[in-house]
Order: sequence, then structure tokens, then C-alpha cells
Amino acid sequence: MASRWSGVTIDCVDPVRLSTFWATLLGIPVSSEHGGDPAWATVGSRAGQFPRLTFQRVAEPKAGKVRIHLDVEVDDIDTGRHQVEELGGRFSGFRHDYDEGVVLNMLDPEGHEFCLVQYFDRAAPRR
Repeated sequence: MASRWSGVTIDCVDPVRLSTFWATLLGIPVSSEHGGDPAWATVGSRAGQFPRLTFQRVAEPKAGKVRIHLDVEVDDIDTGRHQVEELGGRFSGFRHDYDEGVVLNMLDPEGHEFCLVQYFDRAAPRR
């Protein structure tokens, strides 16, 4: 039996808002696989090149730090931060400078943590 990573599901209050944020940030289209059900939204698809992100409506807002997060590689850390903020996300205030690059801890519109990463040894992100 083969095991394959097919995606990540994120609990949230507003699946449509978060799917729009992540689709725009990642340049991956929102899927129609949930048939317009407002309790679910997906970026990408099972047949796509990248694992999909699915957003599931839950009644309670996020509380506390999550134990898993996404890393999003960008060409320029400042431009990436600006794009996240224009889309409704925000900078957490934590920046980490390493020999291999820069990491900014960011928050999506509902406060889910993720990292923007700029590697110094790459001319362009992998796609």
C-alpha cells in the first residue's frame, strides 16, 4: 500500500474568506469540489500538482498556538509581507535571520500561524 500526502485541513470560522486569502497568496485556484457548501472550501484539488488546503467551518474561533504550520517561500521577504498584509493577514512581530535566509512569522486573517521564508541561495521559488 502506498501512502501519499493529499492535503491539509484547517478549522476556521469563515472558509470562503480563508480559501480566498490562501488561493491568492499561493496562486492556486479555489476548487468547486464542495458544491457551494459554505461550511467547506478548498484551494487546489486532489488531482493537482500540490497538496490541497481544505477549510472546514467550526463554531469556535482559533484559540492558542497551533502545533503545525505552513512555510511559504517568497522571492523577497518584504514584498511577501506586504502581500500578506494586503490580503488581510498580519505580521506577528517575530523575524528570524539565519545564514540560509529570513523567516517572518505571519498570521492569516483568522490568526493561523504560518511562515514566510526567503532563502538566500535560490533565485526563484519552486513551483
